[in-house]
Amino acid sequence: LREAADTLRVRFRLKRDTDEDLERAFAVIREVAYRQINEKPYLVQVMGAFALSQGCVAEMATGEGKTLTATLPATIAGWRGRGCHIITVNDYLAQRDAEWMGDIYRRCGLRAAFVKQGMDAQSRQQAYQADITYCTNKEVAADFLRDRLLLGSIKDADTALLSRLADPHQWVWNRVVQRGLHYAIVDEADSVMIDEAATPLIISGSSSNEDQIEAYQTASKIANAMQEKLHYTVNQRYREVEFTPQGRSYLDQNTNGLSGFWSAPRRREEIVNKALVARTFYLKDQHYVLQDGRVVIVDDFTGRLMPDRSWRDGLHQAIEAKEGVDQTPTKETHARLSFQRFFRLYHTLAGMTGTAQEVRSEFWQVYHLPVVVIPPNKPCQRKDWPDIIVKTEQEKWNVICAEIKRLHQQKRPVLVGTRSIDASKRLSRLLAAQHLDHQVLNAEEHEKEAGIIAEAGQPQRITVATNMAGRGTDIKLNRHVVACGGLHVICAERNESRRIDRQLLGRCARQGDAGSTQTIVSLEDELIRRQVSYFADLYQRKSSNGAHATITGTLTRTLFKIAQSRAQYQSHRQRKSVMKTDHWLDEHLGFTHHL
Repeated sequence: LREAADTLRVRFRLKRDTDEDLERAFAVIREVAYRQINEKPYLVQVMGAFALSQGCVAEMATGEGKTLTATLPATIAGWRGRGCHIITVNDYLAQRDAEWMGDIYRRCGLRAAFVKQGMDAQSRQQAYQADITYCTNKEVAADFLRDRLLLGSIKDADTALLSRLADPHQWVWNRVVQRGLHYAIVDEADSVMIDEAATPLIISGSSSNEDQIEAYQTASKIANAMQEKLHYTVNQRYREVEFTPQGRSYLDQNTNGLSGFWSAPRRREEIVNKALVARTFYLKDQHYVLQDGRVVIVDDFTGRLMPDRSWRDGLHQAIEAKEGVDQTPTKETHARLSFQRFFRLYHTLAGMTGTAQEVRSEFWQVYHLPVVVIPPNKPCQRKDWPDIIVKTEQEKWNVICAEIKRLHQQKRPVLVGTRSIDASKRLSRLLAAQHLDHQVLNAEEHEKEAGIIAEAGQPQRITVATNMAGRGTDIKLNRHVVACGGLHVICAERNESRRIDRQLLGRCARQGDAGSTQTIVSLEDELIRRQVSYFADLYQRKSSNGAHATITGTLTRTLFKIAQSRAQYQSHRQRKSVMKTDHWLDEHLGFTHHL
């Protein structure tokens, strides 16, 4: 087996490989996986590996073993000698997968490593020199940007050689951490390449300005005294605040005599508007948490903390002023890069996810990646129970608690997915009041993630989780749980994308196991308030149902479909706007070597 692997490695390194060699290589790697980690890829996983090797996005259902699937094309890329990046959604999965799959790569004569937040430059450089490097999209893109800043105007090998000849003492190549962008396999490709592509990655540095810090504190005090509808109006759908004539008059009166930022009408409106946006749309324990006296962002898509990142254009300082914590200096942008632009820099790109069909046209239009649907290894046994829709948020939590209690008595495990930390805490308090033992998984408990999710399939286990929901961690069921119906998943609020809902509901009934799902929502949920609040309010006023009756019907189900469609369209427009900015920079600032 070792001889076969060595022979194939030489053929792929010298680019003398054929289609038959690829098939034989997959067979060898499959056998190595079985001997090293006791995991033999199913035939559908080999199908997924062929799709990845051809530069496609492979849609494989949750629980079908994407981590193992990626080892086959990654080993081929490692044998070619130009490196392979396996990009995933968080540091925990990057480290876990590199260590878990490392035995396979070592038996094939390769080295695997990982990059995670907090690593120094030398460790990163060593990790990128490995044959296969596991990393997150934010870390690999940030390292690329930092390398570009270090290289300055050096864009290619010819320029680099001339630079070295001109000044050997200023040679910077040994400080560059990456060795190039040759081949990448993106795990959870829809989340990484579509959802997170709405916001560009920015490298910035501190730009201390005491007057500006004081201005944000003053703006926060003024904003707290202003009244909605009287002084300003709120557009929930587009998350915008606009002053009324009375608001502008009030602002003029309360800033009269102030100098600096407040002397220009447009500038003072801008800074108070930022304070109102921070107060209205950015909520504690939903969009951020307070940790050690700092505002720490919570990732909208994964539910994880991002301690090394901040909002731009003064929004972060406005939120700090609102919370009364020490303010960080404003940031000065050094480099900017969209994820669409970054991923298209790879020579070969592939992806895998459980939900790609809904955005297959965008994968093709932006990245020129076709989507290939891989069938499941075993037929899905999941039962999707009818949705339950109620009027108020409090009624929703009462219904969810009653359903959890009923299933708990049947000794079935339950996983409840929420959209925010605040919602997970609220449900936790209600469950504790009913003396129901449970586990909470949110951004504040992320260190325990793998352990909590791995145990979520045990009898009578109740798990409350935010959007991260242990993606990448398998939920094992014992025989008793399978016999009584398997894991039950409750979606406590519709997400802005149907794909995220599908990811959550796919946590159960993996690999042919039994399982069931149900969505329990209300007309006061954030999605409805932001996208179709007028119609929801109208329906609530005209509805004649009892105070605690469900209002599930064609009309209310349609409201949620419209709300999700609007949210998805809005996100799509944001991503298009980011791409237009890229094209504009290329056209108008190409001579400046912008990033």
